This record gives sequence, structure tokens and C-alpha cells, in this order.
Amino acid sequence: MMSILEIRHLRTLLALAETGSVSLAASRLFLTQSALSHQLKQLEQGYGMSLFERKTQPLRFTAAGERLLTLAHDLNARVAAAERDLARLRQGEAGELRVAVECHTCFDWLMPAMDAFRQHWPGVELDIVSGFHTDPVSLLLSHRADLAIVSEAETQAGVDFQPLFAYEMVGIVARDHPLAHKRCWLAEDFADETLIHYPVPDEMLDLVRKVLRPAGINPARRSSELTIAIIQLVASRRGVAALPYWAVKPYLERGYVVARPIGERGLSSELYAAVRSDDGGLAYMQDFLATVREQSFATLPGLTPLGATN
Repeated sequence: MMSILEIRHLRTLLALAETGSVSLAASRLFLTQSALSHQLKQLEQGYGMSLFERKTQPLRFTAAGERLLTLAHDLNARVAAAERDLARLRQGEAGELRVAVECHTCFDWLMPAMDAFRQHWPGVELDIVSGFHTDPVSLLLSHRADLAIVSEAETQAGVDFQPLFAYEMVGIVARDHPLAHKRCWLAEDFADETLIHYPVPDEMLDLVRKVLRPAGINPARRSSELTIAIIQLVASRRGVAALPYWAVKPYLERGYVVARPIGERGLSSELYAAVRSDDGGLAYMQDFLATVREQSFATLPGLTPLGATN
């Protein structure tokens, strides 16, 4: 009997399991919500049974759906392994991949991705370029790095930018601070506060660049290198801060601080991988980017996909 299952169906199931909703899964797969719903309807009609309990939040799989999800996990891993094997046959197994970063919180998700990548490509020498870099793209062009994690995709000769993901920045404040009672924060809410941030130029602070500067607001400042130090200062009412939601979520769950959206629509930041144009087609480079996206979407809350830039 001809199977109605296709690999795209299995990847849809994986996206549903990771996001917990049809709308978020559709965004992850770059599909419309109606197109994804049509896929699911086809499967359910073909098998004559429901795969999900649709009125639950997050979406819950039925026994039939769980069986297909198990298959999806198994088959997706096998397909990825087979494609890596073919890439090694075509391009070889050895190489060098030095990663430079410009964000202080990148290591939270970068290290697990690097560990997973090493298992796939043991012959590739993978390393992080030491130190924090305000211009990591220059390291690519001088061949001191092979990949740079950056927050903006600025057109530059000889460099390609690959989208990783977008994420929400939230304002954090002590539990007993007056701003803790506001539904969301606007630019003027920062005017009389001390803004605690990483010691980087204002151009690298999305809160300043996208929210405060356009409103003509320049609050008092204080900086710290460490995320936990910023959170401790905020919890002690030394100031307020804006950090990625996924970076502060563990501290929110413990009740150390309170988080609020910045602006009526929230403040979104983006991350891209910059690579030399000549290296973009390397199989291990593409697999590293795929691994970063896969690991990040599977483990970090509140991510959204980014469209291609090149």
C-alpha cells in the first residue's frame, strides 16, 4: 500500500511538538497557517483518526499522533545523518570553524549546539575566538574567524549573512519596583531609571537604538559584563535592564525579578551568522548553521524564524 506520509509531514509534526501551536509551527516552517492545517487534515483523513487534541494549550498529541511523532524523531535523525555522510563523501571530513560572537548571551545556546556539531563532524576543528568582539565581521575578512554571530545583516562584499532566529527582549525590574505593576513599558518609563546593560556601544543595544534614542531619552547608565550580575543589580533595585526573555526565564521562575514587554508590540532582536562568501557552501558550515537553529528552537523559549537575506 502506498503511504500517505512524506518527510514534510514528519517535519511538521516535529515543529508542532516543539512549538505547541499550529500558528508557531507554521511560522517555523515558513508556511501559512492554512497550508499547515491542510497538511494535518490530509493526514487525519488518510488515517481516519485524530492526531491532536486541538483545544489544549499547548497542543497535545493523541496516541496516534505520538506514534507518528516517534517515527518523525527517528526518521529525521536518519535523514540528517545520511545527508551528512553524502556531504563528507563529496567535500571531505576535515576543516576548521572558528566562531566569533558579539553578544554576551550567545554562549547560553551556542555551547550545546557546538557539542552536538562535534558529534556529527569530529574531523572539523571547532573553536570560539577568545574575547568579546564589537566588529566580528572584520575577523572573517582577515581570516581570523570563519563564522561570526551578529545582530544585523549589513551588506558587505565577500560576506554572506544567514538568518538564525529572532527573539524577544523584555524589561526586567525588582518585584517591588513601581514599573512591575505596568502591563508594558514605553520609552518614557526609562527616563528616570538607571539602565543596566552590557559594556558595549549604544549601536549594539537594541533598547537604546530602537526605543530610547528615537524618543530622545537618555537615562543614567551602569554596566556589567555578566548576565547574573545585571539580574542581581536589578533585583536589588539598583536599576532596570532589557535582556532576552530566554536568558532571564529561569530567574523569573524563581521570582528574583519581574519581566514586562517593551512597547505595545514588544521589542524583537535578531541574530545572524556571517560567513565568507567562498565558505558558505561548505557542508560542515551549513550543518553547523542547521544545528544551531535546531538546538535553539528546541530549547529556547520565545524564538521566531527569520527570512533569508542572501
